[in-house]
Amino acid sequence: MSLKQKIINAKVQAAKDSGVTINLDTSNGSYIEREAQYISEAIIETLTEANFTITQLKAPVVVERLKTPDLGVNIELATLLGDKAPILDAIKKIPGGEAVVAPLESALQKAIQPLLEAGAKLPGLNLAKDSGGLESVGYVYIGDEPDSIDSFDVEDEDGQREFTTVKLSVDDASELI
Repeated sequence: MSLKQKIINAKVQAAKDSGVTINLDTSNGSYIEREAQYISEAIIETLTEANFTITQLKAPVVVERLKTPDLGVNIELATLLGDKAPILDAIKKIPGGEAVVAPLESALQKAIQPLLEAGAKLPGLNLAKDSGGLESVGYVYIGDEPDSIDSFDVEDEDGQREFTTVKLSVDDASELI
């Protein structure tokens, strides 16, 4: 039933409730029909000018691109010493070898110390959804935060109705009167 017809029915019912016993003319072009048309148009126009507020929203987020800068990578001392570490350890076990290896080990550690922290660069990531190189999971919400993306599903209309609420606030509505 249209808004216009609902207004016509309400006017007829109000007339009956107030004691009007004659049949009211509700045909096209009648006073009641025209008034109902104008009231319907005014309501629709007012609602389309209204600001509605999202008071609840839970929705997945689709990330299309992700780009990061180059990142410094820390390197372990054992990695930099590589195959030399076992040789130094073996020399230390020889009588008097500790005295020979200690200054060499100290010099090596000083030389490679600057490389330990951010001594290498990991190239930045440049991934895109279209290239198949980006998969991400996350969500956006207004209202109560869901436990995880698994606690809501907005794939169908039922889920959209359950997890999305839009309201006309009293403050916004009062500006339209």
